[in-house]
Amino acid sequence: MKVTELEKCIDLYGKDIFAFCRQLTYSRQEAEELYQDTFLKAMELLHKIRVEENPKSYLLSITLRLCKNSKRKYARRRQIAGIESLVEEDQGIEDQGCSLEEEVVARERAKEVRDAVRELAEKYRMPVYLYYMEELTMPEIARVLKIPKGTVKSRLYQARKILRERLEVE
Repeated sequence: MKVTELEKCIDLYGKDIFAFCRQLTYSRQEAEELYQDTFLKAMELLHKIRVEENPKSYLLSITLRLCKNSKRKYARRRQIAGIESLVEEDQGIEDQGCSLEEEVVARERAKEVRDAVRELAEKYRMPVYLYYMEELTMPEIARVLKIPKGTVKSRLYQARKILRERLEVE
């Protein structure tokens, strides 16, 4: 891949990558850092990215790997000195011409779903994000997470089951 092709990828997939960063970090500032680090790492690995294949899934795998490394570093630092992270909650429902009551209910329901997904174990949460948010296919998710396709299917099934149980209205 050439630099100009990477620039096209940034134009095409930049918003999706940033949204994925937000889901991973829950913080705008950390997401911006992760987003920048992703494309800096992509510049380093430019020779490995294949335009013919799905460059978006490759970029998502870089993002995921950097995030995991960052979490490991954070965990080590927290063991040494107790550091608290700030969680930013400014994701909202776009104005869809709904009444105020409908909008409030929709926001609350969306928050419940986001919270339920965040509470999932990471092995379930990542496939859910990649499948529903990034709209990757199961083989692409398998490539990003470096797990078999059957495992992706199984984890999505289990995640849906867990979410259904948590979100059922009594």
